[in-house]
Amino acid sequence: MEHKIAAINQQYDIILFDAVCVICNGWANFLIKYDKHAKFKLVSAQSALGEEILKYYAMPTEHYTTIVVIKDGQLYTESTALLKVMQHLGLPFSLMNSGYFMPRFIRDFLYRRIALNRYQLFGTTTHCLIPSAENRQHFLDHAIRES
Repeated sequence: MEHKIAAINQQYDIILFDAVCVICNGWANFLIKYDKHAKFKLVSAQSALGEEILKYYAMPTEHYTTIVVIKDGQLYTESTALLKVMQHLGLPFSLMNSGYFMPRFIRDFLYRRIALNRYQLFGTTTHCLIPSAENRQHFLDHAIRES
């Protein structure tokens, strides 16, 4: 399985998101709307594939606390992951690249304040974001089945 995950990580740009978090589901819906060419493939951190990807990078699979972005096989987390995605979406979202001028430890501190309190601030959901006919190209499971 490790070899398969390594190949997937090289072939696709991936975003792992917390499927029970309201703000994380909102993030996934935002990407479905604005990542017009479905460059990034979404994977629920709680799915079997999401857990395998997390294990591959020696990240916890239970207390999920950060967005994970794998771009060109490189792992990004926290504020840098967010900036990498926004950079790809073009204007006006790429203007967030100015965030790189802020030292990473400050960006990550601010990111963690929201991430660690996201359930209290925004709540949780029992409704998973399910790929539909209109958005399935945004999900990695669909991309893998088609290749």
